[in-house]
Parts: sequence; C-alpha cells; structure tokens
Amino acid sequence: MAVGRRPLGPYSLLLFLTCAVSAPELALGLSEAGKWRLRVGGNQSQTQFLQKKTLFNSSYITLKWTQEKCDSEINLNVSWYLRSFHCFDEYSAVNDDTAAKYFGSATEQRKDGSGYYILHSYSLFKCQNNSIYGELPVKVFDQPKPLLNRTSNIEPEVNPKPVAKRSTEGKKGSVAQTWEDAPYIFIIQIEDIRRKPASPNRNWSLILEVEMLGPHGYISATDWPSMIFYMVMCIIYVLYSVVWLFLLACYWKDLLRIQYWIGGVILLGMLEKSVFYAEFHTISQQGVSVHGAVIFAELLSAVKRTLARILVIIAALGYGIVKPRLGTTSSQVIGIGLLYLLFSSVEGVLRVAVEHSTAAMTICEISLALIDSCIVWWIFVSLSQTMKQLKLRRALVKLSLYRHFTNTLIFAVFASVIFIIWVTMTFRLPACQSDWRELWIEDAFWRFLFSILLLVIMFLWRPSANNQRYAYSPLVDEVDDEEEEEQLISEAFEGMKIRPIKSESNGTVKPNKTDEDLKWVEENIPASLTDVALPTLLDSDEEIMTTKFEISKME
Repeated sequence: MAVGRRPLGPYSLLLFLTCAVSAPELALGLSEAGKWRLRVGGNQSQTQFLQKKTLFNSSYITLKWTQEKCDSEINLNVSWYLRSFHCFDEYSAVNDDTAAKYFGSATEQRKDGSGYYILHSYSLFKCQNNSIYGELPVKVFDQPKPLLNRTSNIEPEVNPKPVAKRSTEGKKGSVAQTWEDAPYIFIIQIEDIRRKPASPNRNWSLILEVEMLGPHGYISATDWPSMIFYMVMCIIYVLYSVVWLFLLACYWKDLLRIQYWIGGVILLGMLEKSVFYAEFHTISQQGVSVHGAVIFAELLSAVKRTLARILVIIAALGYGIVKPRLGTTSSQVIGIGLLYLLFSSVEGVLRVAVEHSTAAMTICEISLALIDSCIVWWIFVSLSQTMKQLKLRRALVKLSLYRHFTNTLIFAVFASVIFIIWVTMTFRLPACQSDWRELWIEDAFWRFLFSILLLVIMFLWRPSANNQRYAYSPLVDEVDDEEEEEQLISEAFEGMKIRPIKSESNGTVKPNKTDEDLKWVEENIPASLTDVALPTLLDSDEEIMTTKFEISKME
C-alpha cells in the first residue's frame, strides 16, 4: 500500500453486499513515486528534504545535479541519511516535521522500532559561474549499521548483506544500494556554510534529481503486487466483456433490460481496471504519477460502483421480472444513486489529492457508510418482498434464480466479516505492523469479491434462448385458459338455468382454487436461506397491499 493510501475497509462493512466495492475500491491512493526534483536556493530556509518509499533488495538510489545557478562562489555541505524500518506504522508516521529527529540518528526512535541506517557526508561542494564542482556518486557502497537498543522480540527480516564490498558497477551514478525488502526514508541535507541568519539572501539556486530504481523499475515494493493484480483483473474483465457481448449478439431478440445494466457495469469495470493498471505502469516506467489520470480513475471508479449498486437494487426489486417498470420507486433509486456518486467522487478525489486525512474526508467516509447501510437494508427487504410474490405466483424458475442470488449475497456477508476480522488482527491491533507486504490485499480483496459476485450475476441473468422465462408476465395470464373455458360453457348453455353445485356428501364444502394454491406453496416450496439466516422483516403497508392484490388476482 502506498504512503497516504487509506483503505475503505472498516468504514464500509456493507460495501461488498451491494456488489459495488471497490473498493477501496475503496481505490487507488497516493502511489509512491520513483523520481523527485528538489529545488534548493539561498532564498529558502529548508535544508532537509525527505523522500519515502518501500524498496526491494538491491535497489539503487542516485543523485544528480540537473541545474545550477550561482553567480558568486557558494560552498555547500551535502550529506544524506538512509534508514530501513521493520514497523510500517512508524514509517508511515514520518513526515517533514519529524524528519529532523530521524536524520543522523543511530538509535531507535520508538520501542520495537528496529532497522538499519547509513549516514554519508561529502566534502564541500563549490558552486561558481553556474557550475558545481564535486562528485555525488560513490565508488564503494557504505555498509548499513544496525540501530542501537534494538529489542529482541523484533528481528530483522533478513540479515543485510555486506554491500560495502560491492562496487557501483551495477548502476553508474548511484550513491546507495538497499540491503533488504523494507520501507525506507532518504533524507538529504544541503547547507550553505557561509550563510548566517543576519546575512542578506544570496542569489543562488540548484535542482537536485533523486531516483530510486529497483528490479521492477521505479515502482515501489508495495505497489508492485497491485500492478500485477490490476493487470490480471483487466484480463478478467476483458473476458467478461467478450463473453457477454457474444451472448447479447446471439440472443439479441429476447434481451431483458437488466442485461443491458450488467453489460454497462462490465464495461465500466474493464475501463476502471485499465486506467489503474496504466497508472501503475507509468510509475514503473517513468517514476512519476500522472495526476490527472489518477483523478480520472477515481471518478470512473465512483461511477462504476454507483451503477453496480443500482444494478443490485433494481434486481432485488424484480425489475423486468416481477414488475415491468419501477414506477415511483425509480425516483428513489436515482436519488440514492446520485447521492452515493457525489460522496464517492469527493472522497476519491480527496484521497489522491490530500496526503493526510481531513475532516471533509471523514465526513464523506461516514456518509458513504450510512448510504451503504440503507442500500443493503433496501436490497434485502426488496428481495424478501420479491420472493413472496414469486411464491404466490408459483413462478418456480424465477424463484430459483432469486434464491441463488440471495445465497450469493449471504456468502459475501460471511466472507467479508471473516476478512475484516483478519485485517483487524493483522494490521490494526499489532503494535508493530511488520506484515507490510500483505497490505495490497486489503484493497484487492473487495475488487476480487465484486468480480466473483458479478460473475454470479452474469450466470444467473445470462442471455439465452429461454430468456422469456424470466421476463415479466402478468398473473392474469395464468387464469386466461380457465376464464376462456367458463365463457364457452356460458355461451353453450345460454338461456338455461344452471343448478348450483351441491355440497359433498359429508357436508363439507370443496375448497376453492385459491386455498389449494396457497396450500401447495406452503407444502412444496421450502424456505430459502434468507428466511433462515436473516430475521423476519417487518411487513410494510405497501407489502400487505401487494400481497392482497396478488391473492385477489387468483380468486
């Protein structure tokens, strides 16, 4: 996980239930760069510059002057400090304000804060006539030293190799080589030794370029698994799209409206994964992130998650299967979709634009959690009502479809609860977060779970030659044959008095067809997993009226 990336996990316990996680997905945060351009001048007070990145073993750090402007002679004292961390939470807490405390330190700054360090100082650099004299690269890499007072319960992942004996032939212009897979801080200190507080500003400026190149390019050790994951997910969504377009083309005459929604979610998911992969690939090749592309990816992800939630809502409402149109409910669906899109877009942009959490971001996360809770409740209430109507209509094919869909959502509940417990035990509770290599799973799990749920939805609502079995059909069609038969009998015996039917010999009246149908439903249709796993939902007035209306059609 990149520095500054804040996962959506604990705030969005119910995101996955609506097949819209992403995520966070939710989502891409601040990716760690591989190149920096540092501006140093006589008119600024800053003398220390902090760079942070998780690096693979045998990665190279290079320094290079790219622009010099100094009319008069300037003498500079340049030194740098490289340190590895074994606790990711301590590494994440380092910022520009605390960098001075770490620079040159040979001891642990906190309990269990083990690691290794290198402190390197150069001879004086002289800048004169717009040229600087002095060599930044080293001929032999320095040997890392262990921090003092290292506790015994936190051991280094691997013993650092003696890099002091290695030459710099592997990467010309390098100043250091990493000794293990770990998070690193690299602090550069540049001081004008003749500068005094009371002296006037001196007119000079330099640009120092810093590069950190690993075996996989400029990408960091935490972002590398995410890039591979997004590449695989992009391939999966391409396969989804090809299969779905093929089925749409084969059965284009009998398509359901909900199948177009599924196709739209697949298309947006493919675009989202492609943009995220392109962003990571750009960082790997060029070392810098395209800021506009990251914001575009976040907005695209927000649109995809919104449409996915709407898809599950209308599926639970029985759109196109139980009811031909949503009616007044459509305005509620559009309203909650726009509300979620607004907060999701703002939260995504803030997450990639702001390094540290703000009050606005917290408000957006809480709002998203509340909206998701309402959506989940709405989905399961709608599923309960839809399945009751299908039971009354004896629509066994449609009822089986909704049972599988409900069971899939319940599976997502259990899988998500187990995963959140694992994340809490692994990343939240430990005092030293040493399992930083698994941080990418926290974001990838929700996206992978959504792809599984989407695959189930594609299978259940797939286009086929029997599409019309799932299409909406009025209940009165089932009794058309009986009404037609009664009309023929009445025409045949027109003008004749028909004697009413007598009671049975034992004095009991034969039950009517409605009672037989209801009794058949109770005896032949078992309770679904929803009735067992979920508490009984309160019947609203609308549901009671709908049930009475369905029964009246059967009479």
